[in-house]
Amino acid sequence: MSPPHETEPSHGAQSGADHKASRWLAFTHSAYRRYWAARFGATFAVQIISVSVGWQVYDITRDPLDLGFVGLAQFLPAFLLVLMTGTVADRLGRRTVMGVSLVGEGLMAAALLGFTLSGSTIVWPVFALLLGFGTARAFFNPAASALVTNLVPAEHLANAIAWNSSAWQVASIVGPVAGGLLYGVSPLASYIVALAMLAAAAIAAFSIPKPTQHTATGRVTFASVIDGFRYIWREKVVLGAISLDLFAVLLGGAVALLPVYARDILELGPWGLGLLRAAPGIGAIMVALWLAAHPLRDHAGLLMFVFVGFFGAFTIVFGVSTMPWLSIAALLLMGGFDMVSVYVRETLIQLWTPDALRGRVNAVNMVFVGASNELGEFRAGVMAAAIGTVSAVVVGGAGTMAVAALWARMFPDLRKARHLDGRV
Repeated sequence: MSPPHETEPSHGAQSGADHKASRWLAFTHSAYRRYWAARFGATFAVQIISVSVGWQVYDITRDPLDLGFVGLAQFLPAFLLVLMTGTVADRLGRRTVMGVSLVGEGLMAAALLGFTLSGSTIVWPVFALLLGFGTARAFFNPAASALVTNLVPAEHLANAIAWNSSAWQVASIVGPVAGGLLYGVSPLASYIVALAMLAAAAIAAFSIPKPTQHTATGRVTFASVIDGFRYIWREKVVLGAISLDLFAVLLGGAVALLPVYARDILELGPWGLGLLRAAPGIGAIMVALWLAAHPLRDHAGLLMFVFVGFFGAFTIVFGVSTMPWLSIAALLLMGGFDMVSVYVRETLIQLWTPDALRGRVNAVNMVFVGASNELGEFRAGVMAAAIGTVSAVVVGGAGTMAVAALWARMFPDLRKARHLDGRV
């Protein structure tokens, strides 16, 4: 009698192996591996700096409005330079733009380190340095987002986008915790580590082999510069996805107020602030890893609206919670629900946009993303100063739910979209 395990593998076992292998498709390309490492390192450093600057500014002024200005200073460059950053990404080598931008971010991190060494209690230099940091990021983001399409074949792009999201979320988990721990030891330590991460990311970016890119040609005109806006306006499904994320997170974002919750409401301290900042990332990466192996194959648009509504609902739960475990659980769920929206939006943009336009379209998208994050932080800070921290978060969450319902009616094509790789 032959051993039972010497029989031919079952179809289910073979399918499981194929399924496992499909999760790592993007990483079969060496250029993508270097690209992923560069984005991971850059995002990790940004998270450390974000936690450190927020805590440092609030430590100096104890004014939640200043936390709003921290977000505004990082958003303004992307907004003011949107016509330039996308054009640069489409006309110059995206890999080079990505690497040079990382060098610029590193210089700003070094300057923040110098400010901390000085012991100054005047915060305006921090806002000035954040403007410089935001400028470097404004060039980095559209170039990096558009570059991925030049590194993997189209059939592997959805998998690459899921892993891009994972890189951001992994860094969002570890970065805030590391930032809180490092800042608790010494503010200098947090900026030194962030600077080292940015240097490593720049090296990884410059090591990416020069990819094939359909570079925009011809004379630069106003019409060519605004082509990204015109494309998004024509493609109502893309417009709906981008604008939904903009207004939902603009209203529902409470990240800027986490130092207030950590210090005054939940009484957790710098380490607790790192946990609060990491919680949405933990939820998001769990969803991102699931999506890498189980991409949305049907009812993508409807699911996007449903999960944005859930994001708003659990923003309200977080806002009223005074129990650390409930607050962290709410943030976990918020991150997971938001990941679905991010995945749908990014896949639509990269798969539906012609390569020669991707830089400009991604520049516009980055403004929307920046508005929903940095400008959302400004909104939260202003509202917290006016009506109180808890009220600002609760009103924002309710607004997010209202936006999800309204957008579902305004953009029926997006609501009815069933697949991400086609127009039906």
